[in-house]
Amino acid sequence: MADREVHEVHDSKVLAAMSHPLRRRLLDVLRLDGPCTASVLAERTGQAVGNVSHHLKVLAASDLVEEVPELARDRRERWWRRVSYAVSWSPSDFPDDPVAAAAESLALEHQVSVARQWFAERESYPEEWHRAAFATDSWAKLSVAELAELEQKVLELIKSYSAREIPDDGQERRPVFIATRAVPARP
Repeated sequence: MADREVHEVHDSKVLAAMSHPLRRRLLDVLRLDGPCTASVLAERTGQAVGNVSHHLKVLAASDLVEEVPELARDRRERWWRRVSYAVSWSPSDFPDDPVAAAAESLALEHQVSVARQWFAERESYPEEWHRAAFATDSWAKLSVAELAELEQKVLELIKSYSAREIPDDGQERRPVFIATRAVPARP
């Protein structure tokens, strides 16, 4: 992973770039599996290598991925990695921007679609995965500072699992999607 922990997005063009479904999948694969070539990404996403290469260039132009030339075995091989561990933005940075509004909607739709995919496929998982998967929601009265503190704590907890070295302990590990939202609302 590159040096930056969180890429703060302040340009709606970056939100648009990362909101495309295939580009989102590419970012997800790179986050989960680490640096990959376009060929490996094409295999993992079921896409043509040329299509994946095009979308990697769009992500690179938005500073979301970068080449990793030190991994290449020759000049023809190109490796890619995410530029940062996570991407963050605030809707308040994009007042009345329809691109940002669409990107936020697509991000929510992606989170819901991953959960729906689990519901559709859960019978193919062993029973212990049924018991381990969870969903939760809650209410709290928070100040702006407390909400920011909650965000930091949640991000640190998630990172403690997702950015660690995977132990070689014989345990089965599968990709797990973790989505968190905390928004002012009324019950």
